[in-house]
Amino acid sequence: MSSHDQGRHVAAVVGGAIAGSVAAEVLTSAGVLCVVLEQNDRPYGKIEDGLPRWHVKQRKLEYERIDSRLDHPCVHFLPRTRLGRDIDFRELIEQWGFSVVLLANGAWKDRPLPVEGIDEYVCKGLVYQNPLIYWFNHKNEKSYTGPRYEIQPGTIVIGGGLASIDVVKVIQFELYEKALCARGIDTSMLELEHKGVPAVCASHQIDPGELMIDDCTLYYRRRAVDMPLAQFPENASQEQIEKTQAVRKKILTRVMEKYRVRFKECHAPVGALVENGRLVGLRFIQTRVEGGKAVPLPGSELEVYTSLVVSSIGSIPELIPGIEMKGELYKFSDPETGEYMGCEGVFGIGNVVTGQGNIMISQKHSQQLSRRILENYLGLGPRDTVSPLFENGEEVVRQKLEPVKAAIQKKPPLSTAQISCILERVQRRQREIGYKNYRDWIKKVTPPDLE
Repeated sequence: MSSHDQGRHVAAVVGGAIAGSVAAEVLTSAGVLCVVLEQNDRPYGKIEDGLPRWHVKQRKLEYERIDSRLDHPCVHFLPRTRLGRDIDFRELIEQWGFSVVLLANGAWKDRPLPVEGIDEYVCKGLVYQNPLIYWFNHKNEKSYTGPRYEIQPGTIVIGGGLASIDVVKVIQFELYEKALCARGIDTSMLELEHKGVPAVCASHQIDPGELMIDDCTLYYRRRAVDMPLAQFPENASQEQIEKTQAVRKKILTRVMEKYRVRFKECHAPVGALVENGRLVGLRFIQTRVEGGKAVPLPGSELEVYTSLVVSSIGSIPELIPGIEMKGELYKFSDPETGEYMGCEGVFGIGNVVTGQGNIMISQKHSQQLSRRILENYLGLGPRDTVSPLFENGEEVVRQKLEPVKAAIQKKPPLSTAQISCILERVQRRQREIGYKNYRDWIKKVTPPDLE
């Protein structure tokens, strides 16, 4: 330990992606040592495993930004270290001796589809969004050993947010790439995403209808104008509400046209259709929107048969032994400050507090951001060098760190012996997993065929 480490605070940051890396950057700039615990080999979180791989430039830029924050002399990186598996939560907060513990481990668990008994059919006709996108992003790597999915014609997707737009695009790209390949036409996910399905087909003198593909359908329980593809400004006027709703409809219409996606509004799933132990469809009830809620219409039930159902209705934090829950979220006494109930010096930041699974980290979008969604997220105009969606999300994290910094300032700095004890534990764990330094580790664990 250097002389600079004496009389300092040491923070544990659980999760190394946007929220965790920004937290480390902010705290180290204030002289705090940071130990970043990352469950995966690489710290990129949903940039790598949730943002579809057609965002090539964006992913690379965000990787570099995270790397620049974590490759810092005051950051001690612990990959392959999962809270609740490799380190017990209570042990971390009670025995390691950190000045503060930040939970920045995101929202990786899919919100269950609200149909009784539906999870019995996972991988038997039902797939959730998070494992589907993970497969899509990694399936071409030789080292990939996870589950593989065969995308079926006529797939139905349950959802309505930006993540569900990603899902329907994945499905369409898989279907059309396979169909065109069968005709001897070489195309790619990147070409289909950039040009759109009709344009790619037209470039080969093919009417998409000739391919006889049963396109996927997105089902949403409310109306198209209610889809959270763009957010209302705070204290929105009626005019602002109508403008935002128009943006939402424009986004959806563009997706339907560019990628040949079907859409059914005001349909809520209420039952499973099962044959021979396999999910073969869903029973829906039609709804009407009253006061923002989807109200079922009695007598309007209908059955929809399909070979594959994909649920994309949101993500929530994963259960971790020792962390108390309040509904679907961790038990935070104050969501605004992120203070965890019952444990002084434990805070949550980013999606682990809000339960949002998207990479924009729960920021409130303005009309300007809605325009940027159109341009940067859906590729419907000129793209900025660095997406303001990410920058805005980072700013939210920086603001949320103010209570953390205030809490640290109230505590006396750790002694030399206390810091040494923490760093000895860290170094022991690093030796166990073969970690020496950040840049060499990232080079070592990055698949050579990573797209």
